[in-house]
Amino acid sequence: MLIVLLVAGLSPGNLLSAGEPDPAAGYDHLINKTYLPPYFDQETFDSLWKIWPEPLKSQAARATPDERRQMAFDRYGLTGRPEDPTKPLQYVVDQRGNWTLNCFSCHGGEIDGKPVPGLPNNRFDFAGITDEVRLAKVMLGKRLVSTDYSSLVFPMGDNKGTTNAVNFGVALISLRDKDLNFVPTASFPKMLHHDMDAPPWWHFGQKENLYIDGFAPKGHRALLQFTMVRSNDADSFRQREEDFRDVYAYLSSLEPPKYSREIDTQKAEAGRIVFNNHCSECHGTYGEEASYPERIIPIEEIKTDRARLDALSPEHREVYGQSWFNQYGEREGLIADPKGYAAPPLNGVWASAPYLHNGSVPTLWHLLHPEQRPKIWRWSSKAYDHQRMGISVEALDVVPKGLSAIDRREVFDTSRFGKSAAGHDFPAALDEEEKDDLLEYLKTL
Repeated sequence: MLIVLLVAGLSPGNLLSAGEPDPAAGYDHLINKTYLPPYFDQETFDSLWKIWPEPLKSQAARATPDERRQMAFDRYGLTGRPEDPTKPLQYVVDQRGNWTLNCFSCHGGEIDGKPVPGLPNNRFDFAGITDEVRLAKVMLGKRLVSTDYSSLVFPMGDNKGTTNAVNFGVALISLRDKDLNFVPTASFPKMLHHDMDAPPWWHFGQKENLYIDGFAPKGHRALLQFTMVRSNDADSFRQREEDFRDVYAYLSSLEPPKYSREIDTQKAEAGRIVFNNHCSECHGTYGEEASYPERIIPIEEIKTDRARLDALSPEHREVYGQSWFNQYGEREGLIADPKGYAAPPLNGVWASAPYLHNGSVPTLWHLLHPEQRPKIWRWSSKAYDHQRMGISVEALDVVPKGLSAIDRREVFDTSRFGKSAAGHDFPAALDEEEKDDLLEYLKTL
């Protein structure tokens, strides 16, 4: 069990006694149990390269099977598992070779070339893999399933690493009653589609409420929301509840990765003082007497993109709050109209680029320099930018013409709806030395 805990990113000190929820079992459930219907099979995945554009297709044709697998992982934002790099962290692959999406698709990423369960997956291309799996199935004469059509009718994410996940939940719960039975006459409500960047899972243990607007009281049932596909009836949620007590324990046990390079301790100590004087009121304190206030900052004060706030109406939040997921309203703490965003904890912040809730700011340096945030930026490599602390990017004047759909999702245009990089202007009060020291301190969290 110790090996399982370590590769899953858990602390051995969090082992629990028999009969209690088991974090190691929670990790095992996520990577080995299916809570959604299978999406495609191994033959389809192994054939994806045959529909790729040139010269990538020819490169894949000359490559070994292992090299082609890595090419596909890179193209769609997948990683190997820490304990087995040949298996995808983001999918359950059963003994028959069926691939089923799991929670690590958004919450299992890579930093400095290492897969980290619980790290936001800033490379996952949900739309890209959906579109190309559909084409590969047609080429192979395989049966299409509902997921193959989803990207044609429902926005799945305009940029790699972001998804329309909030509206997935709104859409799915709108078709059910509070007991999670399907309502035959129900239809999707009007929705404000927008993209979100996934939060780090190691923040879970510090919070009482979930999501960037902090509206939902935390609980193991809430983790089952995104399994509301048609094939899962109301009883299936009750049957899986014990599994998700283990998953809850797993999330609560996660710890952030440590910064991998040397830290200037003198500068970091100066940065700690800057942080405690300017940032801790919202983001908490760290060290032996750590605290996290879980403050919701009014949108008029934070001034970041408000599409996510507007996308959930008080009615949407109340529907969730009165459902089985929230114990029919018996759990206290639901905030129907939060009027802003919850300032997140910042432990492990060095690893969780890009920044702001929509992933519009590529590095911590840019976050601390609001006036220099790029209007349009593109990934320049997968390498971590240790100087500016975040994604390696190039700033662009315009979005290049003629890009393929997958390459277009490498380009982040902050002028588009829901993608503004404005707001969180508080670092403007700091001078350059203070910002430099603060950046060094953030490496220690």
